Amino acid sequence: MESGALTSHIDVAQVTLYAFWAFFVGLVWYLRQEDRREGYPLEADVSGEYSKDPWLFLPQPKTFVLFNNQGTKTVPDQVRDTRPIAAERLTVAPGSPLVPTGDPMADSIGPGSYAERLDIVETNPDGSNRIVPLRTTDEFQVVEDDPDPRGMSVVGCDKQIAGTVTDLWVDKSDSLIRYLEVQLEGAGTVLLPMPFCVVRTGHIYVHAVTSEQFAGVPTTASPDAVSRLEEEKIAAYYGAGQLYATPERQEPLL
Repeated sequence: MESGALTSHIDVAQVTLYAFWAFFVGLVWYLRQEDRREGYPLEADVSGEYSKDPWLFLPQPKTFVLFNNQGTKTVPDQVRDTRPIAAERLTVAPGSPLVPTGDPMADSIGPGSYAERLDIVETNPDGSNRIVPLRTTDEFQVVEDDPDPRGMSVVGCDKQIAGTVTDLWVDKSDSLIRYLEVQLEGAGTVLLPMPFCVVRTGHIYVHAVTSEQFAGVPTTASPDAVSRLEEEKIAAYYGAGQLYATPERQEPLL
């Protein structure tokens, strides 16, 4: 072999290909471990049994430092959701749907289910609340040429008026409206997520719930702030209405 001819008898292209394959397999293995830090290990659909120490893909615990001095979080932590399920299985077969046994609008069932996020207010990097009503800030306003929802009536899927929009809650980080604050016809105020709203001439139409069901929307502990957990519960309530607001919605279309 001549001096310096290190690759005379080595297929460099083939070695490079094998090295790439090894790297790619390792990358996939790493990514599949990382995306299982929460929500795993899975439990059996029928029996609810699960393995605390599955050998495949489950990563070793890692501790993360949370935003804005909110402490630390170690995952996976093997903590399971122990909330009682107010429903029963339609059949014993795997994948069988759950039939609500209580109030499906409030029992976290199906489209009304939600994650138990921390009951703290989402904040910006400067420590200020991320989502705030317009009455508490002068940084945002409705453009003159756009319709201002404030003062508009809110109509449920039964075509009856539930209340009136009194304020807009804006996301200061994303610069958009997250919620409408609705003063109900009876008493109290509730938040209405914008994705459930259809802005029409002179009123806001909400297909998710009836006018009477607005009274059951989860409220916030503070009149000027909404926590992460409260956001989950509010969105879940309207989500549940998509299926459970009226008996007809649970029936087949054909």
